[in-house]
Amino acid sequence: MQALSLDLKNNLTDQETWRAAWLHALPVTASVIYLFYYWFAVADRYIVFLYYHNMRPRIPDTSPFGDVTSSRYWMAGLVASGMVMVTYTATSWLLGRLVARYRPPAWWQVWTWCAVPLLVGIPAITMSVNRPTLPALNAAQTTLVTLIGLALALMPGRLAAECPRTLIWLACDGSAPALVLLRGPWYFPLVKVGWSPDAARLVTPWISFVVGMVWLLLMTVLRVWRRTPIPGAAAVLASGLCLAYPLMILVHHVVGTDGYWYVSNSSNFFEDDARQIALWLAAAVMAMSITGLRKRLAARRVNAQAKAN
Repeated sequence: MQALSLDLKNNLTDQETWRAAWLHALPVTASVIYLFYYWFAVADRYIVFLYYHNMRPRIPDTSPFGDVTSSRYWMAGLVASGMVMVTYTATSWLLGRLVARYRPPAWWQVWTWCAVPLLVGIPAITMSVNRPTLPALNAAQTTLVTLIGLALALMPGRLAAECPRTLIWLACDGSAPALVLLRGPWYFPLVKVGWSPDAARLVTPWISFVVGMVWLLLMTVLRVWRRTPIPGAAAVLASGLCLAYPLMILVHHVVGTDGYWYVSNSSNFFEDDARQIALWLAAAVMAMSITGLRKRLAARRVNAQAKAN
């Protein structure tokens, strides 16, 4: 009887958790659906997606289904994810300060409730409203990228509510892999001083990797001094992905578009060949190597304390 009672209590707790996740998912889903409806049905697409924008001679084809313009459709999903990440994280932090014992549901539970309506809603909007409507392949690509971006966007919420200081430490760590994933900090200055675009693209990741590792070593010194918990490699990498994609793509959308609020094309944030995979691998190697170093340092400190006692 005691075991049955415990099982019923656990099931009730699970049901309450999923119900809370549903309540959290409602405004998230509604905001994403609203943004897509606005971009595709209400706003001027010639501005939002820069139809036939003069980008010659570098990009001669800016028609609605040229390669560059097509990338703006799925990049819109990352802009929407960035908006969700900022508002969801800020709201979680505020509720964590104002509501006693507030604990947001796990990000994947909220994401699960969001996924089904978005799987229906985004294709329904992009394939049916205004002109031109998106082909099925473009709509599916846009939906998939939105769901991936939304998963990243929801991840910081629980830490923001329960332990914002830990989230700040993690964001500082994540800025190093984010630096590897972003081209802008070094690429554009190198091009401006006379480097060719190809040479700048080749050198930029190496500069970012070295600078990022130096930064992580400094963060390691600070963590040892402050005796903070050691985050896992996956957490450091996820933090870098959150900063590099949803957040920085949103920043570009808001402050880097000269007040037009158009959606960036993918080439500003992603490589269009195998180099992108190499960048993701480099960011993962960075996260794993610094985590391994920190664990070895922590183990050495524990062993030294044990010997001293």
